[in-house]
This record gives sequence, C-alpha cells and structure tokens, in this order.
Amino acid sequence: MALVITLILAPWIAPYDPAVQNLIARLSPPSAEHWLGTDHLGRDLFSRLLVGGRFTVTIAMVTVLLSFAIGTLIGVVAGRVQGSLLDEISMRIIDVLISIPDVVVAIFLVAIFGPGYATLIASLTVIGWTPFARLARGLTLAVNAQGYIRAAEVLGCSRSFIILRHVIPNIIRPIAAVSFLRFGHKLITVGALSFLGLGVQPPAADWALMLADAQPYVERLPILMIAPGLAIFVAALSVTWIGHGLEIEARDGDSGDE
Repeated sequence: MALVITLILAPWIAPYDPAVQNLIARLSPPSAEHWLGTDHLGRDLFSRLLVGGRFTVTIAMVTVLLSFAIGTLIGVVAGRVQGSLLDEISMRIIDVLISIPDVVVAIFLVAIFGPGYATLIASLTVIGWTPFARLARGLTLAVNAQGYIRAAEVLGCSRSFIILRHVIPNIIRPIAAVSFLRFGHKLITVGALSFLGLGVQPPAADWALMLADAQPYVERLPILMIAPGLAIFVAALSVTWIGHGLEIEARDGDSGDE
C-alpha cells in the first residue's frame, strides 16, 4: 500500500523535475541537496526513482488485470462445458501458448509494431491469460461437483446465472492470489524489455532504463544501478508476499469449508 501511494504521489513529492538536466552536477554522489546523487546527465536520481516506477508498475498492473479477466472467463466457460468441442479447442490453445515464454512473444510483437504502452500491454496479455484460464477451469471442475450446482441446474437456472452466482464467487480467491504472484513476474518482464530498449523509451524515467543508463558508470557511482535494481526487487517481492498471503488464506478457507 505504501508503494502504491508513493507512486501515485510521486510527481508531487519528488524534490526535482526528473527530466531536468544539470550537466555541471552530473554523477554527483549522494548529498543533502541530492539524496541519492545525480545520473550522467545531472538529473536527480531520487526524483527519477520515485517517478520511474509509475510506468513499469502501471503496465504490469494493467496486463495482469486483463489477463485475469480474460483467463478467468475462458477457464470458467471451458469448465462448465467440460468435454465439449469448445473445451477441447480452448485447452489445446492454452497448451500451445503456455509453452511459449511471454518475453519471446513480447519481443516479437514489439519488433513488428514498435515499442509503446499499448504494444507492451497487448503482447504481455497474449500469453498472460493462459495460467489464469487453466487454473479457473480446474477450480470450476471442482465446483461443478458440488451439490448446490446440481440443485441450481435442476431448478433450471441459466448457465450465466450459475457462473456469476455460484462458480466465480467460489473460485475468485485462489485466482486473485495467483494474480499477485503473476504481477511480480510481469513487473520483471516489463523491466527486462525496457532494459533491452523495447519498453518505455527515453527520456521517460523508468527503473529499467535507469539500470541500462547506469552500466557505463557503475564503478564510479554504484548507487546509479543499486537504487533502481533495489526498487524493482522490493516492488516485486512485496506484491509476491501479498499473493502468498492470499494463497494461504484461500487454502485455509477451503479447508475450513470442508
């Protein structure tokens, strides 16, 4: 929560404009004026660190939300029509896509359409929905065996009503836990693409771009690489912890229900 609030308020709490250059003060060490020093163009590192997370975190968050929605919908529908042609086709598509690393697909699409927010989000969502769909289908199959589902079917309830009223509320917790775990993965993937020059483009402040720019100066001022690297690590780790907490809660809840 503190991370989210900091990223939202970053433009207002940053002590300097992250894009303003001061070549006279380039590669300055940490001081009272510049808490983390300045980069090779004299830009305040602390200000760029605050603002830089907004792009990476936003792209990762939107990608996970889209993957969550698409994957859950496909998985639930496939689980409700188990054994049908639709179920077989969707599962074969998932088997193929899930075997392809999302970084490879992202690099391929970005190379074709060019870097940009829309391209990054679309390319990471193309593969990102598959784990959610497989999990949602498995959970739906387990819910299908419950007595209240059979009772709803006997009463003539529609498939959409059963899905919205009985299936999704009973499978949402474990899928939400996975979404937090996947967020950390997407955060690192977006950072890797930006580091390769296929993500956020200069002069925008971005953690991965800051890592790439810091390489030639790491021996002179190591904090240029340590600070953004640590920011990515802490962001990914904190969200992963939340995911693990939700996963344990969902597991305990299922055990309690039994």
